Amino acid sequence: MKAEDLQRLVTVTMPYGKYQGRLIGDLPGPYLAWFSRKGFPPGDLGTLLALAFELDHNGLKPLLDPLRKRR
Repeated sequence: MKAEDLQRLVTVTMPYGKYQGRLIGDLPGPYLAWFSRKGFPPGDLGTLLALAFELDHNGLKPLLDPLRKRR
């Protein structure tokens, strides 16, 4: 993980699927858990989804709040 990945969670949107257009950091936990079970997509998107899952799973999503305010 790179430090800027946290900022990207509140700026990059989901490019496809049921939650297309929603910020990666705002994706619901069950959706992220589904990706965790089925496999994250390759590349940058998969990295961000995996990071979002870890934050959600460990109750750390509030860490993104200060980054949202900076936008």
